[in-house]
Amino acid sequence: MYLFAGVVDGRNIWANDLAETLSTLHALESIVGKDKVVVSISCSLLHTAVDLVNETELDEEIKSWLAFASQKVLEVSALAKALAGQKDEAFFSANAAAQASRKSSPRVTNEAVQKAAAALRGFDHRRATTVSARLGAQQTTLTLPVIPTTIIGSFPQTEELRKVHSEYKDKKISEEEYVMAIKEEINKVVKLQEELDIDVLVHGEPERNGMVEYFAEQLLGFAFTVNGWVQSYGSHCVKPPIIYGDVSRPKPMTVFWSTTAQSMTARPMKGMLIGPITILNCSFVRNDQPRFETCYQIALAIKDEVKDLEKAGINIIQIDEAALREGLPLRKSEQSLYLDWAVHSFRITHCGIKDTTQIHTHLCYSHFNDIILSIIDMDADVITRENSGSDEKLLSVFRKGVQYGAGIGPSVYDINSLMIPSAEEIAERTTKMLTTNVLWFNPDFVLKTRKHTGVKLALKIFVAAAELLCTRLAEAKKEKFE
Repeated sequence: MYLFAGVVDGRNIWANDLAETLSTLHALESIVGKDKVVVSISCSLLHTAVDLVNETELDEEIKSWLAFASQKVLEVSALAKALAGQKDEAFFSANAAAQASRKSSPRVTNEAVQKAAAALRGFDHRRATTVSARLGAQQTTLTLPVIPTTIIGSFPQTEELRKVHSEYKDKKISEEEYVMAIKEEINKVVKLQEELDIDVLVHGEPERNGMVEYFAEQLLGFAFTVNGWVQSYGSHCVKPPIIYGDVSRPKPMTVFWSTTAQSMTARPMKGMLIGPITILNCSFVRNDQPRFETCYQIALAIKDEVKDLEKAGINIIQIDEAALREGLPLRKSEQSLYLDWAVHSFRITHCGIKDTTQIHTHLCYSHFNDIILSIIDMDADVITRENSGSDEKLLSVFRKGVQYGAGIGPSVYDINSLMIPSAEEIAERTTKMLTTNVLWFNPDFVLKTRKHTGVKLALKIFVAAAELLCTRLAEAKKEKFE
C-alpha cells in the first residue's frame, strides 16, 4: 500500500519550501514505511500558469519566489529524489535562498498597512444609518425618477480606441495625446447616454484595460506576468495579477476620469470601482498570510478611493463584486467564515461616508439564492445583478431586499442575447418586481464586448420600457384616488 502525498500545492504559483516539505515526507515515511510515500501535486495544474521561463519581464527577485506548472513538476522530481537519498544540493540551496529572500524582503511588508489592517479586527464596520434612512437623503440630493435607468459600466471599445491604447503602451503617442483621445471617447459616451435619456450615467471606462488589472496596476504589492494565462471557463482564459506583498494605494486611481466625465453633464455620474473581494479572487494571492488579511488591505485601498471620489463631488459610486461567490469554499462548514470576512471587507470600503452618497454593487456570474442574507449584509444602497435570463424563483428571493429597503436592479436586458425584447415585453416582465422599494432598470452586464449599433438600439428600448412602466404606475395611482 502506497501513500500519494500531495505536498506540492497545485492551486497557487508560489515556490514550495523544499526543506520543510522534505521533513514532512520523512515524517510520513516513518508512519507508512520507507519507499511507501509517493511525492505528488495536491491537484491538477490547471489552476496555475504554464512556465516561468516565458516571463522575461518579471522582476528577478519576485520571479525567484514563484513556481508555475513546469517548476512544480521539477519540485516534485527534486523531492522524490531527495526522499530516495539523491538530494540535489544546488537545487535545494537555491530554493532556500529564495524562501529567505521572500521572508525578509522589504517589498513584501509595509508596517503602516499591517497596522491599519490589524486595527480592523474585532470591529463591525457599518455606515451609521440604515439603507432605508439613507435612501431618503439620497433621493433629495439626486432627484431621480420612480424607476431610474443606468448602465453597469463599460461601453464598447472600438478598433480606434484599442489602437490608442496600443500606441500609448508602445510610446508612439504622448500622454497628452492619450488623455485627449480618452476624453473625446468619454464625451461621446456621455452625450449618447443623454440622448437616450438615461438617468445615472457612466463614463464608459475607455481608459481601462481589464476589470481587475486596471486597479492592480495602480496598487502597491502587485506584480504582473506577460504569459501567465490560466483557464477561466471553456476557451476563456485570464491573466491574473500576482499579490506578492502588502497592498496600498499610493494615489487616486479613478478620480480624474470620473470628475472629467461629471464635468460634461448635469446628470449624476457614477464612480466605477472593483471591490476587494473580486480583486482578491481574480488574482494569484500570496500564501504567507490568511486571505482575509490581504482582502482587508485591498478594502482599505478602495476605501481611500471612495473617500476621494466623494470629496470630488461624485454622489453615486459603484463597487463591483462580480467574483463574490468565486471564493466560497466547497465545504459547507467553511462557508460562513468566508462570507463573514468577505462581506466585512466590502462594508469597510464604504463605512464612514455621507448618507447622501449612494453605493451600488453589481453581482454576476453566479447563483446567489442561498447567500442572499450575506448580500443584504453588504449594506449597499442599490444592488444590481445579472438576472435577465433567470426565473421568478430568483426574483422572489431578491424581494427580501425590501426588508432593509435597498434599491434592486435585477437587469432587464441580456447583453449577450441577439434577441432584443420590446419595451412592452420588458415592462410586462418587470411589473412583478415592483414589490421592491426602488426598482432600477439596467442591462445585466458591461457593454464592453458589444457593438455600438446593437447597444444603442437596446438601450433605447430599455429606457422606453422604464418610461412605459412609470406611466402605468402613475395611471394606477391616479385610478386609486379617483
